[in-house]
Amino acid sequence: MVLKAIWGLLIILSVSSSWVGTTQIVKITYKNFYCPFFMTWFSTNWNIMFFPVYYSGHLATAQEKQSPMKKFRECSRIFGEDGLTLKLFLKRTAPFSILWTLTNYLYLLALKKLTATDVSALFCCNKAFVFLLSWIVLKDRFMGVRIVAAIMAITGIVMMAYADNFHADSIIGVAFAVGSASTSALYKVLFKMFLGSANFGEAAHFVSTLGFFNLIFISFTPVILYFTKVEHWSSFAALPWGCLCGMAGLWLAFNILVNVGVVLTYPILISIGTVLSVPGNAAVDLLKQEVIFNVVRLAATIIICIGFLLMLLPEEWDEITLRFINSLKEKKSEEHVDDITDPSVHLRSRSRAIGTVSIPLA
Repeated sequence: MVLKAIWGLLIILSVSSSWVGTTQIVKITYKNFYCPFFMTWFSTNWNIMFFPVYYSGHLATAQEKQSPMKKFRECSRIFGEDGLTLKLFLKRTAPFSILWTLTNYLYLLALKKLTATDVSALFCCNKAFVFLLSWIVLKDRFMGVRIVAAIMAITGIVMMAYADNFHADSIIGVAFAVGSASTSALYKVLFKMFLGSANFGEAAHFVSTLGFFNLIFISFTPVILYFTKVEHWSSFAALPWGCLCGMAGLWLAFNILVNVGVVLTYPILISIGTVLSVPGNAAVDLLKQEVIFNVVRLAATIIICIGFLLMLLPEEWDEITLRFINSLKEKKSEEHVDDITDPSVHLRSRSRAIGTVSIPLA
């Protein structure tokens, strides 16, 4: 447990740092280069490296090492007993690849309209959307506390738009961020519905497959946007390759850390690492003097974060809380009985010493 807690602390810091770094590099890149779809496509291609990174870890840690093809076939069981076929590649990968691209693209669009703090806070609403979709689609257990958390998330969204007096850019930015959180939630719910749970190897295989699908089938989109002058740049040499590679590398690191963290420590700590990106981005924005925290914006951010944390409560949280309170009461009553019993025994022994009998009050 101590080792898991230490790993958990490291994972929390790494997850929040990688997400803050990704968001801030995007904001820096926008100063000289604004091509959000190209940036989304470029960073998604880096997902191809997920499985090679996983296999390198397997070679370094496993006692019984497997060949790359054998490990690849073993991890491809996430698609079914027959593994990855062309039909399943198109059928299973296409919808998830589209949702992945939409989530990241909308997130990048929101960063153009809003500060990094606002976007990261609004993206935390995806937990509330996951619960609502799971309750409706997957028939998950109804939990009142999560309904309260969902209401808090919606309240925070409205307050975030109100923070800038419902300015046009603010409303559009909020819509983009909420759209990104919604597609992220839909991705997670559909993954659970069609593919179930996945171990680290299967997750690495699936994310790498998404990267291949993005490279093969979605590459035509940035080409069309380039020639139609929607996303245009003078030459490839003029592209900010340093910022682009830094953004894509941190995005890949974030996805790897999220899946590694589930193996090495408690899954709840991964979620805590994600929500800590909000104060992390706020600290950077304050240092860069890019955000002014008025009362409404600060309250909206806090409400969304509290709602996010309420979503992390386990399903049996009420029973666990009652058991904990009862155990505290029992412990307190036992200590009270011990405090009364000790002087009674002392009184009885003293009375016998002088030849009298006394009845203790206890």
